[in-house]
Amino acid sequence: MPVRKQAMILFRLSWLTVLALILLDVFRVLSFSWWLTMLPGAVAVAVTLGVSRIGRAHHAERPAAIEVAPPVRGRWSALNSPADKVPSHGTHTYGQTYAIDIVAEGKPGAARPGFTWLWPIVRRNRDFPAFGEPLLAVADGTVVYARDRQRDHLSRNSLPALVHLMLIESVVREIAGAGRVTGNRLVLDLGDGTYAMYAHLQHGSLQVRAGERVRTGQPLARCGNSGNSSEPHVHFQLMDHPDPDAARGIPFRWEGIGVPANTEEFTVGGELAAGEVGEEEGFTFEEKLTSGEELTSEEERTVAPSGPTREARGN
Repeated sequence: MPVRKQAMILFRLSWLTVLALILLDVFRVLSFSWWLTMLPGAVAVAVTLGVSRIGRAHHAERPAAIEVAPPVRGRWSALNSPADKVPSHGTHTYGQTYAIDIVAEGKPGAARPGFTWLWPIVRRNRDFPAFGEPLLAVADGTVVYARDRQRDHLSRNSLPALVHLMLIESVVREIAGAGRVTGNRLVLDLGDGTYAMYAHLQHGSLQVRAGERVRTGQPLARCGNSGNSSEPHVHFQLMDHPDPDAARGIPFRWEGIGVPANTEEFTVGGELAAGEVGEEEGFTFEEKLTSGEELTSEEERTVAPSGPTREARGN
């Protein structure tokens, strides 16, 4: 078992011990000195600092960025981008040193809901244009992990809901393990020790299974809002191990786009609806891509190599 994996297991066991000792003391089952209660907490903090130090050392070596295809089509913008800071999500754990979050901006007149201070506290996932959008293979590879059994929860993009996410929900998910943090996820083996991870997938949306070979651009699943997520979005990263607990992050670049900065808008191909049906044969767009069926001129423009563009979005 990799050392990083052992460290993450120790981290969770330490916090579970802290919680158990506190509960035993609160309900007067057993009483402990404060230092004994905090000892496993100190172990958890030490493990966190150790993993972070290893991550910083790896980043200092600055592995070469690997270029892959974009995992989406349409109009999106970036959040928590490694173009702005590293580690992009504030931590090296789960192999997310160079991870990126992207949200769909939707069509004019149907933009994604913004952050609210109070009301509505939560929103339905269908209110966000990213929800249900197809996710595509960024390179030829093999599926090594695929799970989509977790539910899609409501949004956490109001102040009360965000406080709940940060102070309660995130802590519980960290203790529960990587699976609860990433939610439904899919991992591709791209070869040469490189793995691509897609997190927060939509419940029941997987179109591939472990062991299956995929090719660049093939639909894999749909964007959801499972796991430690404030709204439907795509969390994408490259890493050097299929298990996030044991992985270190690897820098990436998207063909024709690079690495979009925070709030930067970019467009990939056309915006043909994922379930739109071709007029002649009744095939969906994704089925045509994977089955070799002839594409219409409009669909050919959608997947043309010259499709990806990027532009800076104003604040």
